[in-house]
Amino acid sequence: MKNSINFDIKTPALVEQGKRRIEWAWQEMPVLHILTKRFIHQRPLKNIRISGCLHITTETANLARTLKAAGAEIVLCASNPLSTQDDVAAALVKHYKIPVYAIRSETTEQYYQHINVALDHQPVITMDDGADLVSEIHKSRPELIPEMIGGTEETTTGVIRLRAMATEGALQFPIIAVNDAMTKHLFDNRYGTGQSTLDGIIRATNVLLAGKTFTVVGYGWCGRGIAMRAKGHGAKVVVTEVDPLKALEASMDGYQVMPLIEASKISDFIITATGDKHVVDKHHMQVMKDGCILANSGHFNVEINIPALESLSMNQHRPRPSVDEYILTDGRKLRLLAEGRLVNLAAAEGHPSAVMDMSFANQVLCAVYLANLKSKGKPKLENTVHNVPSELDREVARLKLAAMAIDIDTLTPEQQHYLSSWQEGTL
Repeated sequence: MKNSINFDIKTPALVEQGKRRIEWAWQEMPVLHILTKRFIHQRPLKNIRISGCLHITTETANLARTLKAAGAEIVLCASNPLSTQDDVAAALVKHYKIPVYAIRSETTEQYYQHINVALDHQPVITMDDGADLVSEIHKSRPELIPEMIGGTEETTTGVIRLRAMATEGALQFPIIAVNDAMTKHLFDNRYGTGQSTLDGIIRATNVLLAGKTFTVVGYGWCGRGIAMRAKGHGAKVVVTEVDPLKALEASMDGYQVMPLIEASKISDFIITATGDKHVVDKHHMQVMKDGCILANSGHFNVEINIPALESLSMNQHRPRPSVDEYILTDGRKLRLLAEGRLVNLAAAEGHPSAVMDMSFANQVLCAVYLANLKSKGKPKLENTVHNVPSELDREVARLKLAAMAIDIDTLTPEQQHYLSSWQEGTL
């Protein structure tokens, strides 16, 4: 459905269902509750135009509600063609009056059209999940750059892209790497990705994990979470890595570590979480077990070399939603989940609301931080990728603990002095 004013969505009839699900998620997002109550009166984002290229989920809807309560003029588009929840998009438009340009299963052409419509909003702050918004500004919409205050980036893949831009001197406005906040990657990436990835795999396949050999490609924070949850389901977990430190850590965490070419011969599941391209490649597929299930939990659909898989196949069909079965020329079958896209969002609902509460609280606080730099006449940040200010990260943790009714100790003046001095030693 199109409207010349402010949206392009698929299913307006699902609006009430979307609202109910948004409100359900809201119950698990107490930090955003606190920030909404704080900022609805302060309005620190008044007249600040924000364009967000994010997964259009119930949790993102509540981020957008909080930003709007803080005064922001926000427009949303999707950061992945298969992650949009159409009922949520409809509810955002009708009930919350937030312009949305996102349709589940939209074509690549539609995807970039929607990004450019979101950029027609002339944002001064961007919110990205994968850096497609920032990339499109630099490639096609450079006229927007002079007014940009800055942007935020939600995911590892996007941070990698943006750091590459900064290294090459191509990045023309500052970005805050929300992904790298301690309250993001320690919890969202580990517990959120771990649970939601397994949720997506189980929903898509209904295959028992217990007793199966389950290979995790990449042992970053996301890979750690996936391995931990797979082990909890009774799977025999294998980890493959290119970083010797992470490989050593995986081994000491109790997992079997080996090259992917060896793991491919024994794996019932192979799940990627690297942020890199073609980590599962043709030579791996040529030795995989019959019936091996492949899935990706990294941002883009390039981690599994799908053209190589197609080149090895003589036939393909879809036995279940979100499952494509490729019949190879030698008769083996390999099963690809969610077309190689983010399995936790394409085959399930993404991260639980409780962890997105912290990630999106960081987004809100970083947007306010950027806006305050402009409103208070402070120097603009350097055109590079910045860490989330530590005081904001700790504020999110403090608010989350308070919402969970957890108290912690504080240092005494004597202890603070001891930690900041060097004179005292062995007595």
